[in-house]
Amino acid sequence: MPETLEDFLMSRPPTAERPLLGQTVLMVEDSRFACEALRMICQRSGARIRRADSLASAERHLRSYRPGIAVVDVGLPDGSGLELIEQLTHSDSPISVVLGISGDDMLEPDVMAAGAHGFLSKPITSIMAFQQAILTHLPNNARPSKLRSVDVDRVEPDRIALRDDFALAAELLTPNSDEATLDYLMTFLIGVAKSARDAVLEAAVDDVVTARGSGKPLSAAKLKAIGQMIDERLNATEPV
Repeated sequence: MPETLEDFLMSRPPTAERPLLGQTVLMVEDSRFACEALRMICQRSGARIRRADSLASAERHLRSYRPGIAVVDVGLPDGSGLELIEQLTHSDSPISVVLGISGDDMLEPDVMAAGAHGFLSKPITSIMAFQQAILTHLPNNARPSKLRSVDVDRVEPDRIALRDDFALAAELLTPNSDEATLDYLMTFLIGVAKSARDAVLEAAVDDVVTARGSGKPLSAAKLKAIGQMIDERLNATEPV
């Protein structure tokens, strides 16, 4: 007998309303805000959710269980998600569906070359798009037997979840931060800005990333301006 409601639901076959019933999704995502959106979508779809915020955390999860679905962010604090995607899709027992996600659309070819079944661009808010990206690749016996009802809803995660992301960014962006940390931070902030639809922050970070890509040194003035933006947003999301 199932011990919890979640266990009971996981024992049920998928339905048109909850097409991912019976599936466990491993979300490898370092942004709390993006993760909250994915959590809401998975919950609405009937899937059980497990979260890892780094490659090391994902490896610990994978030693304990084998998810049917993995959603992997490309930019992680301890390495590239592309390595994990390749591992999950080229192992002796590959995961049924592996999706890569990023705030940088230019990374889609790299994600697909690593072996992913699909690519999702941040912000990820469409329940229908997420479900379709997974159901397309699931075996027939793991899909709903009846026609799936199209869920056109979009999720809007609590913006307080942004506070954790901005707090992490503020912690990483210091005068003593090395270039590797700053490169990771810019990748992280691009995803956060896109997920939050923060065009001003996105443009400021993209300017630094573009300059960095052309071989220019990191601009102290631009980094300071981004730090001020982070502080403003961190204060704006202070819990009441």
